[in-house]
Amino acid sequence: MLHVADAQQISQGDGVLVAVTDTGVDPRTTELASAVLPGVTTAGTEGGDGRIDSDGHGTAMAALIAARGKADNGGALGIAPRASILPVRVTLGGDMGNPPDLAKGIDWAITHRAKIVSISFSASEDRLLKDAIERAIAADVVVVAGVGNAPKDKRVAYPARQPGVLAVGGVDRDGNHAAISTTGPEVMLSAPAVDILSIGPSQTYRTASGTSDATAIVAGAVALVRAKFPQLSAPEVIRRLTLTAQDRGAPGRDDEYGYGVLDIVKALTAEIPPASPSVSPSAAATPRDGQGSSNVSVVIGVGMAALVVVLIAVVQGVVRSRRRRYR
Repeated sequence: MLHVADAQQISQGDGVLVAVTDTGVDPRTTELASAVLPGVTTAGTEGGDGRIDSDGHGTAMAALIAARGKADNGGALGIAPRASILPVRVTLGGDMGNPPDLAKGIDWAITHRAKIVSISFSASEDRLLKDAIERAIAADVVVVAGVGNAPKDKRVAYPARQPGVLAVGGVDRDGNHAAISTTGPEVMLSAPAVDILSIGPSQTYRTASGTSDATAIVAGAVALVRAKFPQLSAPEVIRRLTLTAQDRGAPGRDDEYGYGVLDIVKALTAEIPPASPSVSPSAAATPRDGQGSSNVSVVIGVGMAALVVVLIAVVQGVVRSRRRRYR
């Protein structure tokens, strides 16, 4: 479905900094050790550089984005293995993040030159958080967030529904809308969200489902595009991804798929006409509402059947679990 191996012949995300705002990232696994830079912890009172993860969710998201395993000797390979991860530990675990902690984490990511902020959980609407996201967008950062998981989320989750955010929904193994993915007018793009394999807690592997994973996959795709087309602004990157998506459901944008299912190769190769002068790039590519979330996984296979995209050698001891958060 995603044809990641083909996409990685064109771009691997070289030099792109991706801030993973989550439960932290454990860099002790071989696949992540060289990808994870010192970050920050804004949650709780212990401080730290974000390179710890007692929950496992953030590590799984980071692996989907930028794991650096090798197919010939095993391990997970992320969507953008040459990108770097800034771990921004904004939550210690649980279904929702604390808005002030997330706002501080986003501001930290802007200061440290992240080009992408990946948010695989929901938070309540808050002025501090809204302002931080607006600052990120103004700083040419692509903010990617999951639309949320049904049936818990009745509408697209926040911050995915904030204008300017790339709101990500999920599809199943067949490329059809995943029942777990929330729907709404803010959904912009869909990606695999069912039975996603990734690095789990304690350096194990596990599978999960949810829009969290779809969000991380799209964040990895954004890294590929930003590396391939460094001249593009954040709104132009979003526009390229939405214009090249595989249209599903009702023609055009719809509340289940958004503009369609992520097509990474096309996003890296298509000739995209310039936006109309009367329509700003951000307006042309901004979702109307969205909640996003998906579960983490780095997968084994490239193509529809394998669902997600990360090519992995043989993985043993896969731990199956249904993620709690909306991702």
